[in-house]
Amino acid sequence: MANRDDLLSGAKRCLLEKGYLRTTARDIAAAAGVSLAAIGYHFGTKEALLTEALLLAIEDWDSQLRESLGSVLQAAGDPTDRIEATWEELFKTIATHRRLWTANLELFAQIDRHPEIRRVLDLRLQRARSSLASLFMGKDESTIDDQTAQTIGGFYHALLSGLILQSLIDPEHALSARDLTYALRTVAAGIAPGHGKRKRHGTTSKNDGRTWKH
Repeated sequence: MANRDDLLSGAKRCLLEKGYLRTTARDIAAAAGVSLAAIGYHFGTKEALLTEALLLAIEDWDSQLRESLGSVLQAAGDPTDRIEATWEELFKTIATHRRLWTANLELFAQIDRHPEIRRVLDLRLQRARSSLASLFMGKDESTIDDQTAQTIGGFYHALLSGLILQSLIDPEHALSARDLTYALRTVAAGIAPGHGKRKRHGTTSKNDGRTWKH
């Protein structure tokens, strides 16, 4: 398994130095100190190797983020402070891991050409949603059910993806953690029960003791 681990380490270095699209199989083999044939033997294709290496790099980023968040969240007061502090740390790591996110976007662009990438990413996306729900709700990930991961986790994943794009394309005008928290509170207040009418076709449900039409 040494060659396999060496290939993953070499691929991660290449991704951060050259990006997803510019990295060749020879680059990876040279960085790993193994033969070109080892890539096919352990991963089948260069794309499969780079995809796994990139996902591992993102896991490294997640571990570093959670470690840095530890003391920050202990000092946070109410849930709003916690959310703002979490986004603040996220924004810092987006800036310091710019090459990682650029490579990630390059990977997404290959989905239609390489269906195997989509299959791998689909599985990891489910895990990412659960992880983000856990992070922002302050709960252990083992307690996050599928519905919460799909809705709350999916919501935060959509926000994070958009904010990464903003930071890469136009960092000068990207939202700050305070801007984002303000926007979230304003939007939430605008759709809270009792704020205007909520008329939709279908069944009814109860919220805060009141019955709303859906």
